[in-house]
Amino acid sequence: MGSSVLSLRVDRELLERLRQHAAKRGMSVQDYVVRTLIREDFDERLSTSVEKTERLRGWGAARSPS
Repeated sequence: MGSSVLSLRVDRELLERLRQHAAKRGMSVQDYVVRTLIREDFDERLSTSVEKTERLRGWGAARSPS
Protein backbone atom coordinates (compact mmCIF):
# COMPACT_ATOMS: atom_id res chain seq x y z
CA MET A 1 0.00 0.00 0.00
CA GLY A 2 1.48 3.33 -1.06
CA SER A 3 1.06 6.67 0.56
CA SER A 4 0.10 10.11 -0.62
CA VAL A 5 0.39 13.59 0.81
CA LEU A 6 -2.58 15.42 2.27
CA SER A 7 -2.10 19.00 3.36
CA LEU A 8 -4.51 20.54 5.86
CA ARG A 9 -5.02 24.01 7.25
CA VAL A 10 -6.13 24.00 10.86
CA ASP A 11 -6.41 26.83 13.35
CA ARG A 12 -3.88 27.13 16.14
CA GLU A 13 -6.23 25.98 18.87
CA LEU A 14 -7.11 22.77 17.04
CA LEU A 15 -3.47 22.06 16.24
CA GLU A 16 -2.54 22.53 19.89
CA ARG A 17 -5.29 20.14 20.98
CA LEU A 18 -4.09 17.60 18.39
CA ARG A 19 -0.54 17.95 19.72
CA GLN A 20 -1.76 17.35 23.27
CA HIS A 21 -3.81 14.29 22.30
CA ALA A 22 -0.90 12.88 20.30
CA ALA A 23 1.59 13.53 23.11
CA LYS A 24 -0.62 11.70 25.63
CA ARG A 25 -0.36 8.64 23.40
CA GLY A 26 3.32 9.04 22.58
CA MET A 27 2.52 9.71 18.93
CA SER A 28 3.31 12.35 16.36
CA VAL A 29 0.46 14.62 15.28
CA GLN A 30 0.58 12.99 11.85
CA ASP A 31 0.23 9.48 13.29
CA TYR A 32 -2.56 10.60 15.63
CA VAL A 33 -4.54 12.21 12.80
CA VAL A 34 -4.08 9.22 10.49
CA ARG A 35 -5.14 6.79 13.24
CA THR A 36 -8.20 8.94 13.97
CA LEU A 37 -9.18 9.00 10.29
CA ILE A 38 -8.71 5.24 9.99
CA ARG A 39 -10.88 4.65 13.07
CA GLU A 40 -13.60 6.99 11.77
CA ASP A 41 -13.53 5.30 8.37
CA PHE A 42 -13.81 1.86 10.00
CA ASP A 43 -16.73 2.99 12.17
CA GLU A 44 -18.54 4.38 9.13
CA ARG A 45 -17.97 1.22 7.07
CA LEU A 46 -19.12 -0.97 9.97
CA SER A 47 -22.26 1.10 10.48
CA THR A 48 -23.07 0.89 6.77
CA SER A 49 -22.57 -2.88 6.79
CA VAL A 50 -24.83 -3.30 9.82
CA GLU A 51 -27.54 -1.19 8.18
CA LYS A 52 -27.35 -3.23 4.97
CA THR A 53 -27.48 -6.50 6.91
CA GLU A 54 -30.50 -5.31 8.89
CA ARG A 55 -32.32 -4.37 5.67
CA LEU A 56 -31.53 -7.75 4.12
CA ARG A 57 -32.81 -9.63 7.15
CA GLY A 58 -35.80 -7.36 7.71
CA TRP A 59 -34.56 -6.12 11.10
CA GLY A 60 -34.40 -2.45 10.16
CA ALA A 61 -36.72 0.33 11.29
CA ALA A 62 -38.54 0.11 7.94
CA ARG A 63 -40.12 -3.17 9.05
CA SER A 64 -43.63 -2.75 10.39
CA PRO A 65 -44.48 -4.26 13.76
CA SER A 66 -46.45 -7.53 13.68
